Parts: sequence; structure tokens; C-alpha cells
Amino acid sequence: MLTVYNTHMFQLNSYKPHEQRVWYRDKFLPAFVGRNLGVIFTLPLLCFCGRAGIILSILLYALTAYLGRPRKAKKPLVYTARVKRMLATDGVLTALTILAAVLLHRWPLAFGVLLPVAHFVSGFYLLAANWLNKPIERAINNWYINDAKRMIDSSPNLKVVGITGSYGKTSVKFFLRKLLSARYNVLMTPESYNTTMGVVKTIRNSLRPTHEIFLCEMGARNIGDIKEICDIVSPRYGIITSIGPQHLESFKTVDNVIKTKFELRDALPQDGIVFLNGDNEYIRSQNPGRKAVTYGIEMEDCDYVARNISVSAKGSTFTVSRDGEDYTFTTALIGSHNVLNITGAIAVANTLGVPMRDLIPQVRALESVPHRLQLIRGRNALIIDDAYNSNPSGAKAALDTLSRFDGVKILVTPGMVELGTKQAELNRQFGRQAAAVCDYVALVGEKQTEPIYQGLMDEGYPKEKIFVEHDLTAALKSVENLRTGGVQKIVLLENDLPDNF
Repeated sequence: MLTVYNTHMFQLNSYKPHEQRVWYRDKFLPAFVGRNLGVIFTLPLLCFCGRAGIILSILLYALTAYLGRPRKAKKPLVYTARVKRMLATDGVLTALTILAAVLLHRWPLAFGVLLPVAHFVSGFYLLAANWLNKPIERAINNWYINDAKRMIDSSPNLKVVGITGSYGKTSVKFFLRKLLSARYNVLMTPESYNTTMGVVKTIRNSLRPTHEIFLCEMGARNIGDIKEICDIVSPRYGIITSIGPQHLESFKTVDNVIKTKFELRDALPQDGIVFLNGDNEYIRSQNPGRKAVTYGIEMEDCDYVARNISVSAKGSTFTVSRDGEDYTFTTALIGSHNVLNITGAIAVANTLGVPMRDLIPQVRALESVPHRLQLIRGRNALIIDDAYNSNPSGAKAALDTLSRFDGVKILVTPGMVELGTKQAELNRQFGRQAAAVCDYVALVGEKQTEPIYQGLMDEGYPKEKIFVEHDLTAALKSVENLRTGGVQKIVLLENDLPDNF
């Protein structure tokens, strides 16, 4: 049970040993010691009570493991072939430990110490299994990668569009697929598939000779991750949707984020085109280095600019000027961030040959990307679901969207993560921003949301309008129990942390 849990966390940590060790040190060990400190000291003592003590110690160990089993996962473990191989190797290591325990039963202290220690270091068994399997995994991955490369190389007429950014890339990808489908047969990486092997899997399982465009989302947590994907798919076009302080736990600095995202630009051929979010200060500070097409909603010097933006609970309208003519777009999607991302998709689709007029009905038919400013109408509340991820820019935009609704405005959030040394500061700023918009705030997790709470206090926010709950279910229950005198509740769900936080 614990092995499966550790494997699940390893999968959520993208099979990165360093990130797994950090999680083990900062999340697993403190919780384990807090729950099991008494058992750790009791087991060795029980083993001095003869055979009955040894049996009792084993039962106590099993009971502790059962009671400490993880809660139901938000995103369950996917039993891939790699996971099965890792569990098998881990099982061998565990079996050797059990064998050692059996052999040590004549020495009660050694036996009693081995059980809790084995439990204590179980996470390192998994890392050891991963290390032992590395040659096999590398060989298998290389075969898959080379096969995907072969498929791309055998499709010379396929236009590959790489999409990356600290945020916004999945939304732009979904929007762009809809807009391009007016003229082309389009393949895209599904959902949030954006890792090297996720891209490889998409190519090998889904690419067909009839596909004309491949939209390839590219995620990164370390320098070189984007280049690795580009080496496989050879993009001719690239979109950099945004750059900001995201994944700083691994990137360390924003400069490293910039360097990594612009690996996409560097991978384009000299006659390739890079599409850039001209509103983003980090992107604007860089030399495009290729033919560049810019888009935005703020900077008037962009090639594609959304103007006359109107955002309400019913949707958004905006105008884009091109070749001396104004084109008015309407969408059911809400929020200025959605308008920005749609404008980026318009820029790419138009450059690839879809006339502006043909894009108008396509934009009108766009649907919300799940958990990204998605409007959900409940029985007693209107929910703005922005729970997929959160970042300083997106959180501010989500609050701006919330402010445009009439009703009792409620924020539910666990805060923002992976912001490195700036995490506390940026969450406190988020709290100050929320104080100006929200009638109530429900914080998920007392410790991690403390900076948000302090930000609310900075603005003199009433303490009685803040709820601090241990999980999302409890927070939503508090919101449900609020009495608003018949006024509709408008609930913003800003971020929902994965199981490894």
C-alpha cells in the first residue's frame, strides 16, 4: 500500500528523483514521524516479549500501515508499463527485507528495529528500483523516441506547431485546434500531455498520413526539456504564450525559465515563424531571433491586438484589426486571459491561411477548456472553475473576472505553489488582491495559505469572512452553508493542488 502510494507520488513528480527526494523530505517524513513516533519506539520493545511479542509487533505494524493509508487520490496512479516494472523491482527489494526480518527473528532488537526502519525508508526502495531499472527504461524510451522521429520524418508535409509557456499553453492549443479545423485536419497532444514521452505516445498512437497540422504542447521543469521535445518533432512554427515565475522549485530563477521557453524559438528553421505574447514583459525583453508575429490585448504595437474588449457573465466580445478591416469576435468564454489566448490562436490560424472571416464562427463555437476559467452553473451558485493550476498573472486575471459578476463573490483557494523563494511574497500579494474583490474567502490548508491570510489582514479584511479548512471538500461545505439572503453566490475555485502537495 505504501509502495503504491510512493509510486503514485513519483509519477506526479514526473519520475524526477530529485523532486521525489524533496517531496519525501518535506511532505512524507514529517507526516510519517508525527503519526508513527509511538509505534517506532514500541515495536523494538514488543519483540522482547517472545513469539507473542513478535506476532503482536507485526500486527501493530500492519495496523499502522492500514490506518496511515493515503486518502482517495484526485488523480489516481496510472499503471503504465514503467510503473509495473518499477513495482516489480521494488517488490523484490521488499521481499529481501522480509527475508532479512525472518532471519533476524532470533535477535528481537534487530527484528524490532528493522520493521519501522524498513517502513521509514520505503521511499528510497522506490528510488533504488528506479535506478536499477534505468538502463531498461532508457533503452525502451529511446526505441519509442526513434520510432516517433521516424513517423514525423515520413510526414514531410506535416506542419508542426510547438506550443509552450509558463501558463496558457493548453488553452491556446485547444482554441487553435478549433480555429484550424475550419481548413485543416489537425492532430494535437490530448489534455495536458506535454512531456517528452507524452508527445511520443501521441505521435505513435494517433498520427496518421491524413493529418496536416500537429499541435504539440511542450512543458518543462528543467533547462533542456523543450529542446528534447523539439529534437523529436522538428517544429516549423512556435508559440510562446507566457513567461513568469512558475516551477521555480526546479528552475530556480526566471532567467532559466526564459532560456528554456526560448529553446522552442531556437529549434525553428531560419524561415520558421515564432508567435509571441507581446503583452508579456519577459517575452518582450528577448530578441525574437526569427520572423516573429506578436499578439496581445494591451500593447498596441502587436501584430494582432484585441480591442474594445467587453467581458461579462454572458461571455466576451472583442475586435481584432487586420489589413485595415475590423473583425468582431464573440465567445461564451469569460475573462481577459481567455481573450488573450484566443487572440493568439487567431494570429496563428490566420498566418497559416485561415481567413479572418472564417474564424468568426469558429471563435463563437469555442468551448471552455476544463478547469480554466470554466463557467459552471450549479443549483445554488455560479462557479468559475480555474482549478487546474494557478500563477500570479492568472490568479489576478481570475479575480478580475470574478469582480465582473453580480452576487456574493467567494474565493476558494489553496494558494499558489512552485514559486520558489517568492512563493510567500506572491501569495501574500494574492491575498491583498482578493481583499479588494471578495465578500468571503475560503482557504484550503492552514499552513500553506498563511501568506494569503496575512495579505487579507494587510487590507483590514474581516476575520469572520475567512474560512480556513483542511481540504477542498470542507471548504466547499463551508461555502454551501453560507446564508446570503437569496443573493446568488459566485464562487471562484482558484487552483486545486495535486496529491503530492
